[in-house]
Amino acid sequence: MKKDITFKELKDSGYTHKTINQEIQANLIAKIKAKEPVFEGLWGYEDTVVPQLKKAILAGHHINLLGLRGQAKTKIARSMVSLLDEYMPIVKGSEINDSPFNPISKYARDLIDESGDETMISWVHRSNRFFEKLATPDVNVSDLIGDIDPIKAASLKLPYSDERVLHYGMIPRANRCIFVLNELPDLQARIQVSLFNILQEGDIQIRGFQLRMPLDIQFVFTANPEDYTNRGSIVTPLKDRIGSQIFTHYPRTIELARQITEQEAQISAQDKAQITVPSLAKDLLEEVAFAARDSEYVDAKSGVSARLTISAMENLIAAAKLRLIESDAENTTIRLVDFMSIIPSITGKIELVYEGEQEGADHVAKLLIDKAVMTQFEMTFPRVPKLEKDGIKTPYTDVIKWFNKNSLELNYDDTDEDFYIKLNNVTPLNDIVEEYAENFSDEDKDFSKELILWALTLNKKLDKSENESAFTFDSAGIGKYYSN
Repeated sequence: MKKDITFKELKDSGYTHKTINQEIQANLIAKIKAKEPVFEGLWGYEDTVVPQLKKAILAGHHINLLGLRGQAKTKIARSMVSLLDEYMPIVKGSEINDSPFNPISKYARDLIDESGDETMISWVHRSNRFFEKLATPDVNVSDLIGDIDPIKAASLKLPYSDERVLHYGMIPRANRCIFVLNELPDLQARIQVSLFNILQEGDIQIRGFQLRMPLDIQFVFTANPEDYTNRGSIVTPLKDRIGSQIFTHYPRTIELARQITEQEAQISAQDKAQITVPSLAKDLLEEVAFAARDSEYVDAKSGVSARLTISAMENLIAAAKLRLIESDAENTTIRLVDFMSIIPSITGKIELVYEGEQEGADHVAKLLIDKAVMTQFEMTFPRVPKLEKDGIKTPYTDVIKWFNKNSLELNYDDTDEDFYIKLNNVTPLNDIVEEYAENFSDEDKDFSKELILWALTLNKKLDKSENESAFTFDSAGIGKYYSN
């Protein structure tokens, strides 16, 4: 913390007063000129959202971030704190961060009139200059703007007409700060109306008080698209007062989605050291979310949050960690069979349309995993032919023949050694992987073997059954053809 100084010392230091827009713009320009990243951790927005944000800031606009859930809208707003000066001087004791150069409250004006250059100045760190409020139907004007405090009036023996009896709400207390109002459409229309003058003229009204209080605030609003939310909408005059509306979006590539998941998933250093996640497993996890966004069973207007894959990754790691505990092993690798543990992450993050509700959330989650498996499989291996022609061998003929005489049980809680001994016993799998995935890492090759088995079951070339502890792969009957 910086120590308190007098107003005279502040002026002698060469400090010049800036509005919050001027402050944010100056720091933005400095970062751009220094070739520094302006917004950390916003993957996939470099060519879309970030340039629009820069222009909105340079234009001095209040901003509305419009997008589906899980598109980093709040993260964007919070990242703007880095564009504030590290410390901001205020009149010591001020409730609303009065600038000594431009005091707006009666308290600060009276104190400066009385003490002049000897007025004490304290400092506010930029981490304390971010205010956030979730708009809910029960939010009222008193919460946001303020109200008369009868206890203050009684204790100070002041009439209600005196400005000193006011209790300031969150917005006046956010003077010279960033104020984020999340889920703006959920705010009742009559409460949205109370923001009109604050955004445009800068004055506020509390219980009949007409105060000329030029608040200096950078507003950032977040909202879901109006065609999605059925709880409310942004009233037109309020939208008219918001300078820039910026649309957010989901990551457009698997690579970007992986970076987001890796950045946001809460995984300890010890877990990272003990649990290997094959690159193919990471891709498959992201592919599940892409499949959900394209699924006819999932409500597209509701969106599929990036939190789905973050939560799913944490569940995958938890499944592997449980295996380590139960098997008393030191290390393990994520397997395809572990993906059943992400079903709770999927069912809790998607909104089903009527057909999906008929199917059931768990069943839809398994369908999404299956679709992701087929997508990943076909990126590396030849498609499984639907019909087998007599005497014509396919890349999968030997695998299907192997299952005519054998079955394979893959247990969740097997150690890596036991698990991969069983998997490698299916020797035709090794030949397919070496032919089509020779450049893969050892972990990805092992994961590919499971992908092949899964794809063969989805194409009805093998049977797959499961219970609480294992998956069993067996001949599908049609494969008996090869045993002759």
